[in-house]
Amino acid sequence: MKFLKIILSILIFIAPANANTIFYLIKIPNLEIHSSNSINGLKYLKATKPFAVGIKDNNVSCFNSSKEDIEKKMPIIKKNLNKYSSAFLHKINLKYIVLCEKLSVSQISAAGVPNSQTKTLVIDIKFDVEHFERILHHEIFHMINDSHKNKFSNEEWKNFNNPEFKYAECSTCTDKLGLLLLNESKGFVTEYSMSTPSEDMAEVFSFIITNKEKLENKAQIDSILNKKILFLKKNILKIDETFNFN
Repeated sequence: MKFLKIILSILIFIAPANANTIFYLIKIPNLEIHSSNSINGLKYLKATKPFAVGIKDNNVSCFNSSKEDIEKKMPIIKKNLNKYSSAFLHKINLKYIVLCEKLSVSQISAAGVPNSQTKTLVIDIKFDVEHFERILHHEIFHMINDSHKNKFSNEEWKNFNNPEFKYAECSTCTDKLGLLLLNESKGFVTEYSMSTPSEDMAEVFSFIITNKEKLENKAQIDSILNKKILFLKKNILKIDETFNFN
């Protein structure tokens, strides 16, 4: 009995210690480790209670998910994120995946929130079920872009488009939100890709990873889209020459 009490005391002590360590590392409260045995070194954390964080007015908020919902989504998440090697993740400053739901930024729904400084990507596990897998790679690109902005020039990207086309000032400054692959691309893969250069890049990258064949078929008759694909591939290979696009 005495031995059991000692073990229980240790477990009670370790739980808050882990939570405090996580908060110290990534500055998000109410998290605990869900899984730390991924093949590429990613650490998966889950919210135990709702949290709100942010430099200004705690503008990023998310709610905890049930154990059942997380377990249901984990095979999909790991299947997709395991595409990235530990070496590549290190180069884009990604180490922690935070799992939660009803994620919002300034009260606007969001699929993910990347933070290369804390090596963290917050993911809404219930955001748009139909496009969820592709969205994961979209958010990964934002981590890539945040860590290597000098390789992904917005101005160079804009020059690929027809001169008369103009992006919005921000991704939330437009009603272009559609995530379906466009039949007539004219340089764009989805309606949402017409919002800003960085969202356009992220959308193209997500199709390169999840639907490469269909994307390249469209690129054969769309010279603008083809230039965008080549631009992304060229610069990602500058980050990691072993990156596998298959």
